[in-house]
Amino acid sequence: MSKKAAVMKGDGIGPEVVDSMLRVLKECNFQSELILCEAGSEQWEKNGRKDASYIPDSTMKTLEEADCCFKGPTTTIPIPGAPRSVAVTLRQKFDLYANIRPTKTYDRLTPNRKLDCVCFREATEGLYTGVEAKITDDAAIAIRKITRQGSRRLIESAVDWANKFEMKKMVAITKRNILKQTDGIFWDETQKAVEGTGIELSEIYIDNMAQQMVIATEQFNGSVLVSTNLFMDIISELASALVGSIGLIYSANIGNDYAMFEAAHGSAPQFAGQNKVNPTATVLSGAWMADYLGEREVRDAIFSATEQVINEGKTVTWDIGGNATTTQMTDAIIAYAKNNLRK
Repeated sequence: MSKKAAVMKGDGIGPEVVDSMLRVLKECNFQSELILCEAGSEQWEKNGRKDASYIPDSTMKTLEEADCCFKGPTTTIPIPGAPRSVAVTLRQKFDLYANIRPTKTYDRLTPNRKLDCVCFREATEGLYTGVEAKITDDAAIAIRKITRQGSRRLIESAVDWANKFEMKKMVAITKRNILKQTDGIFWDETQKAVEGTGIELSEIYIDNMAQQMVIATEQFNGSVLVSTNLFMDIISELASALVGSIGLIYSANIGNDYAMFEAAHGSAPQFAGQNKVNPTATVLSGAWMADYLGEREVRDAIFSATEQVINEGKTVTWDIGGNATTTQMTDAIIAYAKNNLRK
C-alpha cells in the first residue's frame, strides 16, 4: 500500500507556495498519495468563526489516517478567544516534540558568511503550553513547564541527528543563571544524553547566543543547536536571517510515529495572489516529506536543484536578488530536479 500525506494549503500565500511544492513533487514522480484538506483562519472566518479550532473535524480525521502531513503557512488571529495556532494544535495532538530547522547559507547570497547548523526546538512544553492566569486587572502570569521526559526525548533525537550526519558539536541554549530549576532540568538531561557519544557539548546563555550568532557566526558550523521552546523559536529565526531570507528556511515537526512538514515563514497575506513570493522553503519542506515517506531520491534531486537555482541567481524571486515570479522559480527548480533524477 502506498503511504499517504495530508496537505493543508493554509492562508495568505499558502495556496501559491503549496501548489509550487505539489507541482515539483509531481514532476519528480513522487509516488505517495497526497490528500488535500482545509485548515487555517481563512476557512474559520468563512465558516462564521463558530469552530473551536482552525482545523475542521473532517480535516483532523484525514490527518489521523495519514502517515504524515504538510501544513502550508497559516494565520493565527491575535485576539482573545480565537483558536490556538494550527502548528501548536498539531504538535500537541500528535506529540510532535522535535521542531527541526536545518539552516545553511548559499554561496551567492552570503559570500562572506558561512553557516551550516541545525536547530532542535522542544515543541510541546515551555511557555507555548499556553497556561496563563490573570492575577489582577493589572497583572498576569504564564507558566513555563519543563520536564525531564520532554527534555530527554528532544536531546536524544538531536543526538541521533548528530550521529546520522556526523556532526560533532552540540550547543545547549539556556538562561540557567536565572531559570535555575527549569533550565537546570534541561541542562541535566542534555549532559546525560551526550555521555559517551563523542559529541562536544557547550552551554551558552540565550542573550549571549544571540550576540555570538551575529558577531562570530561560523563558530556554529557543524553544530546541533538545542533549546527549549521559546528560546529556540527566537534563535532559529535569527539563524534564518543570517541565511538571507526566511523564505529559504524549511522545517519539520517530528514525533515517534508522525511528522508535520512546513515552511518556517508565515502566511504574509499582503503578498497573496501576486505570484512573487519565494517558494524555496515550502518546496524543500515537501522534499523532506518525500524522504520521510521513503522517497530519498526525490528529496536529493530537489535539494540539489534548488541550491543550483539559488546560486546561479538567474531565476530567483525578489527577496534573494532576482525578479522571477514564484512560478518561474518553481519551473527552474523542476527542470534541474528532473535532470538530476535522469542521471
